[in-house]
Amino acid sequence: MFNFDEASKKSKEAMDTALKNYSEVAKGFQAIAGETSEYSKKSFQDMATFMESLAGVKSLEAAFELQTSYMKSSYESFVSEAAKVSEMYAGLAKTAYKPFEMPMAKVVSEKTKAAA
Repeated sequence: MFNFDEASKKSKEAMDTALKNYSEVAKGFQAIAGETSEYSKKSFQDMATFMESLAGVKSLEAAFELQTSYMKSSYESFVSEAAKVSEMYAGLAKTAYKPFEMPMAKVVSEKTKAAA
C-alpha cells in the first residue's frame, strides 16, 4: 500500500538535497565569475602599463625587448589562470555530481548483485 507520509518525507529530503546542491553550484559559478573578472582587470591593467611603456621607448630594439617581455608574461599569466579556472570547473562538476553518487552506486551495486 502507498504510504503518503513516507512519500512526503522522501520528497522533502530530495527537495532539500536539490536546493543545497543548487546553492553550492551557484557559489561555484560565482567564484569562477569573480576569478575571471579579476583576471580580466589585471590583464587590462598590464596592457595599459605595457602601452605606456611602449610609448616612451626610444629605439626599435628596446621596443622589441619590451614587447617580448610583455608577451611572455602575458602568456604565462594566461596559462596559469586557465589551469586555475579549469580546476575550479572540475571542482564544480564534482559538486554537481555529488548528490547522484550514492543513488548511482546503489543502482550499480544492485545490478552487479543481480547479474551474479
